[in-house]
Amino acid sequence: MPAGGRPTVRSRRLGAALRRYREAAGLDQAAAAEAIMKSVSKVSRLEGGAVSASALEVRTLMDRYGLQDTDERARLERWARSSNERGWWLDYQDTVRPDYADHITLENDSTYIRSWEPALIPGLLQTPEYAEAVIASGPTFIAPERIRQLVKVRQERQRRIEGGGTHFTAIIWEPAITALADAPKYCEAQWMRLIEAGQRQNVTVQILPESASMAAGMSGAFVAFSFGVEPNVEAVTVRNVANTTVVESVEDLSVYVNVFDQLRSAAMSPEASTKHIRQLINNQQRN
Repeated sequence: MPAGGRPTVRSRRLGAALRRYREAAGLDQAAAAEAIMKSVSKVSRLEGGAVSASALEVRTLMDRYGLQDTDERARLERWARSSNERGWWLDYQDTVRPDYADHITLENDSTYIRSWEPALIPGLLQTPEYAEAVIASGPTFIAPERIRQLVKVRQERQRRIEGGGTHFTAIIWEPAITALADAPKYCEAQWMRLIEAGQRQNVTVQILPESASMAAGMSGAFVAFSFGVEPNVEAVTVRNVANTTVVESVEDLSVYVNVFDQLRSAAMSPEASTKHIRQLINNQQRN
């Protein structure tokens, strides 16, 4: 059983990949069960992410399915080994909801992250002061101690990009950035955080102009994740006021890829975005 007694995003991704390769090989679940000497029920639960597969089982199935790609084989074996790994976020399990934990797991495993934010600064780029204000202004009451814990979680998440462990592209609608001027207590520090982050080799920050309202209206906030050498989107998380949903179907993912490409095309260049933020800082300092 995956850690926590529920299907995890890691076990679901592994199961879905094994199902795709089985179907591509023209085999049924009975053939897969025979290969690893398990029941058809076990294969069904494995492909659904309800149970974990060992690295040996994954290797055997890949042999049976005729999968030759060495990078893909290594990746699936790595997923098998990590499906029950304890992530650092479990130290905050009294604070982090299961759906938020899924999002953090995807961040932690990713090689590429693409974020679209029409209303807020992305969590991976937030200062502690801004993060605290955002969390405290949510639709439900959160106790001060839990707010402090959630800010710590956000800071831990940021280590992923600060250490260069993943490529991060953020597109932010301009009103989310200019609205910071109404919060002089932390606006300059948050603007500077955006500039400093954009100077990292693995981080790209682009502003979608306020005038591009048609593009901004295509979708609410979402984050797209890639896990391999190539930046192919394999999962998307969509946040609403109640929870975070993981999108994994190929058809739905293609829609989000298309939306992000259109947003990126309509956004300012990284250089123009930095210049615009510097101008906001200058204006704030003159006021």
